[in-house]
This record gives sequence, structure tokens and C-alpha cells, in this order.
Amino acid sequence: MDTNNVERMESQNQHLQSHEPGTTFLSSSFNGVNILSGVGILSVAYALSKGGWLSLLLLLLIALLSFYTALLLQRCMDSDPLIKTYPNIGGKAFGRIGSAIISAFMYLELYLVSVEFLILEGDNLHKLFPKKSFDIFGKKVGGKQGFILLTGLVVLPTTWLRNLGVLAYVSAGGVIATVILVVAVLWGGAFDGIGFHERGEPWNWNGLPTAVSMFMFCYCGHAVFPTLCNSMRDKSQFPKVLLVSFSVSTISYGLMAILGYLMFGEHIASQVTLNLPTKNISSKIAIYTTLMIPIAKYALIIEPVATSIEETLPFRESKMMSCLIRTCLVVSTVFVALLVPFFGYVMAFIGAFLGISMSILFPCLCYWKIVIGFKRFEVEMMVILVILCVGMFFEVVGTYTAVTNIINEVQTK
Repeated sequence: MDTNNVERMESQNQHLQSHEPGTTFLSSSFNGVNILSGVGILSVAYALSKGGWLSLLLLLLIALLSFYTALLLQRCMDSDPLIKTYPNIGGKAFGRIGSAIISAFMYLELYLVSVEFLILEGDNLHKLFPKKSFDIFGKKVGGKQGFILLTGLVVLPTTWLRNLGVLAYVSAGGVIATVILVVAVLWGGAFDGIGFHERGEPWNWNGLPTAVSMFMFCYCGHAVFPTLCNSMRDKSQFPKVLLVSFSVSTISYGLMAILGYLMFGEHIASQVTLNLPTKNISSKIAIYTTLMIPIAKYALIIEPVATSIEETLPFRESKMMSCLIRTCLVVSTVFVALLVPFFGYVMAFIGAFLGISMSILFPCLCYWKIVIGFKRFEVEMMVILVILCVGMFFEVVGTYTAVTNIINEVQTK
């Protein structure tokens, strides 16, 4: 996943409501695929290497569960026409506390995805220019850290823009970027001498928490699905839109996972582009395509976080205050990216703690409270109870594993 920007979808929805009766099935399906297509495509092979070949079944299971919980969100919306967003669903189920918790998780997810973008840029630019270093105020900074700082400077002016229309159109290229990445990696393995010679392991219990967490990251789109549903001309077709979106995304994720694992096996990096030889044209296409995603999407991802902060301040209309807040946000994400520049482990944390909560636990709890009711005992309630128990187990184990790995890496730096 890429967790795409909620603000962009809401503004798009408002635009559509004021000019058109709604989006068509085709355009909604495209938007759905774009929501689920993100930087997760780079790491599914790494996740597969952690869990082994049979963990592909877990990828499919997570896709099915996420599809089901997305349908639960629609059913919650059907219960009240005033529900428009994910926080509205939380508010309907559990009042202000529910709305506040879901909003907090949503903003934290967007913030950490912004951090991931910076780490991604640093890793891939350092791959292209391994000997490059920077002199900052007389101090020599290593290539990866220097590229993170440089990326922060590049994206900073884009965050000052209040009209993000142009960047929104660029961001919509996520689907195209995913196709280019898969084709480039396939070409590199088939025709540029890399080959598909690795066998890998059938199953790895120790790496299972990391695999599940990173697979979960790929399906962190639930924050946007309610807005996508509201933007549709015919909301009854939303389940079909979800089916198309999850099917296309799962096929692309599964294909990339298989290709990467066959090409590099246990030696695969947290991003498949870091294994590609830079001398090949296909590798350069894959890396440069990867580099464009954070530049195009950073401002869109951080916009809702900045807006939520601005709305709590007395000088919310001040452009200078807005620029200051956004600058502080960029600086803070750069700091976090420099502090924990571990792409795979940060992704695992997002997937385990935030992804499972937003995509599995919260939809089930809200549906249980709004539609079923806690006092009714039904088969569906038992199914949801099982999903909640399994989800909480993997959230606790996955979060603990990710945090432990991050701490160990920080201590060894």
C-alpha cells in the first residue's frame, strides 16, 4: 500500500458532487486499484522470503479478509446516510472517542508513510550513486542520509501549496508505476541476465510475523474506501469495485513476490530495486520509476496531517503559520527517517500496528456495534469474533517483532 491521500479523495468527491452525478464503475475501479497500489509492491518479495513460499497463502487470506472488512464498512455506511468518512463510522459506533481514535490512527499512518517515502528515496538514490557524500555545514554526511536530507528539501516547497490539483493527477499514476515496475523486474530476470534460479524455503515460522505485517501494509486502503463509495454514481456497484481492486492488486503483488523471490531468494533486500544491477536499462527504469512515487505523493500524503493541526490553532487562516507547520512536519519526518532508516521494519510496524487496526479490527468492531449489536448471537458474529482474535494476535506479535527489530538495528548503527 500504499495508503493514498484521504484529502485528495474527499476533494475529488466534492468536485464530482458539484459537477457530475458521480464516478462510473470503471473510474471507481481505477481509483480503487490506485488506492491499493503503492510502495508495498517493492517489498512483497522480501516479505515472501521471510515467510517462505507457503506464506503466499497468507497474502491471499489477508486480501480476502481486507475485502470482507471493506464490505463491512459499506454496510455501516448504509445504516446512516450521514456517514461519509471512516471517522464518521467510528463516531456512529463509539461516539467522539471512536471518531478520535480512528482519526489518530489514520493521521499516524499517513505520517509514517511519508517517513517511508524519504527512506525509499535515500535507499534508491544511494543505490544509483553509492560513492556520493555531502558536506553540510562543514560536516561530511553519508550518501543515504544525505539523500534523505536532499529529498526533504525537494518536497518541502510542494507541501506549501494549498491547491494540490496538479500533484493529485501525478499521484494517480500509481497504477501505471506498478505496471512498469512489474514489467521491468520481469524483463530484468528474463532478458538481462539475472535469471530465476533461487529456490527459497517452503515455510519459515520465525519470519511469519514480519511477512504478515508487510503483506498487511499492502492492503491499507480502508481509510479511503468510504469516500470512494460516496463518490460513486451507483453505490450498489461498490462491492464489484472492491472485487476488481483487490483482485488486480493481489495479482500484481503476488506476481512481484514470486518474481523477486525466484530472482534473489534469501538475499533479497527490503526493496527489490536494491537488488537490481544498475548497469541494466530495465533496472534503471524500475529504480527511476520508484523514485518518482515519493516526489509526487509526499505532499498529498502529509496534507491531511497538516490540515488537522492547522484546524486546532487560532491562526489557521495565516499562510505564514501554514508554511511553518508544514515545514516543521517535513523536518520531523526527515528526522524520523534519519533515526530509523529501515524501510522493511518500518513498513512491518505500519502493517502490524496501524494496518491490522484500520483494515481488520476497527471495521469489525464498528460493524458489530452498528449493524449486528452486541446482544445478538449469530454465525456472522462468531466469524467476526474469530477475525478479531486472530487479528489481535498478529497485531501484538507483529508489532513486537517490528519494534524489536528496529531497536536492534538502531543499537547496532
